[in-house]
Amino acid sequence: MTLLSVKDLNLQFNTDEGRITAVEKVSFELKEGEVLGLVGESGSGKSVTAKALMQLNPENVIYGSKSSINLNMANGMVDVLRLKSPKELVVVRGGGISMIFQEPMASFAPAITIGSQMVEQLLIHTSMTRKQAEELSVEMLERVGISEAGKRFHQYAFELSGGMRQRAMIAMALSTKPNILIADEPTTALDVTIQAQVLDLMKDLIQEFGMAILFITHDLGVIAQVADRVAVMYLGSIVESGPVREVLHSPAHPYTRSLLNSLPKLEALDEPLTPIPGDIPSPLERPSGCVFHTRCPDAISGNCSKEIPLSIEIASGHSSACFLNDSSVGKTS
Repeated sequence: MTLLSVKDLNLQFNTDEGRITAVEKVSFELKEGEVLGLVGESGSGKSVTAKALMQLNPENVIYGSKSSINLNMANGMVDVLRLKSPKELVVVRGGGISMIFQEPMASFAPAITIGSQMVEQLLIHTSMTRKQAEELSVEMLERVGISEAGKRFHQYAFELSGGMRQRAMIAMALSTKPNILIADEPTTALDVTIQAQVLDLMKDLIQEFGMAILFITHDLGVIAQVADRVAVMYLGSIVESGPVREVLHSPAHPYTRSLLNSLPKLEALDEPLTPIPGDIPSPLERPSGCVFHTRCPDAISGNCSKEIPLSIEIASGHSSACFLNDSSVGKTS
């Protein structure tokens, strides 16, 4: 069952320097029990796309007239972009969709206990009594593997370790039983051992709750471990998407290949890394044609700098927006 459908998401911001395009023609779906990985360099539009699902972007945001974000709720489909007031958005924010962030210390209020914050959101999004909310909060802390949950319930975020804070954030996000969990770089600030524990926990919770996860990261190794499908973003556009093993083993877009080539390889530790040349352009200076052509080693003269490539399916469920995959385009560079 499809829980989320995003079609032709276009997103711009009005700034003092002019209107900038942050996301352009992004489309994807999330199905029940599925993990979709969203990868790309910093500045590629991953977090902006995720925040759009809950209308959490700043007030200077402008959505495209044809953009749609449809969330499948128990009482029917909800068009997220048609919701205007904070009261209307409660059904989405923390209700149908919950979000966990890279650094829980920036998300938990430092002067309020973990338990009080969990209870507050349950009182907002459910019809529970305070006693019921307290009992469920302690239960959720236990279910994410926090020992002495009753004690942790009364503690502050700074009293917990990094891994325990991230588990508490996951517990709070899941306590309202959302359809979709957005995980924005949830393991970046954790050491490798704790990172593995959090990833295993999230996979277990998918099975238990039957939800879907949008997993945002720049770490392709994490995506290989946790995701079913992956979408690769560059400068606000999805340039390649498909089953995670298909995309990582047979990348079709030069940007995806460049990301993979920049990773260290265990069998060749003495070889130098191959960074992607140049920097991701500013949205204020968005390139014409294919957005990656200014850094692409395989750019086709006369095509890539002038025309926007269409997304072409090259295998079942595996698509890439690149002229190299279009048999009708000449390959002379």
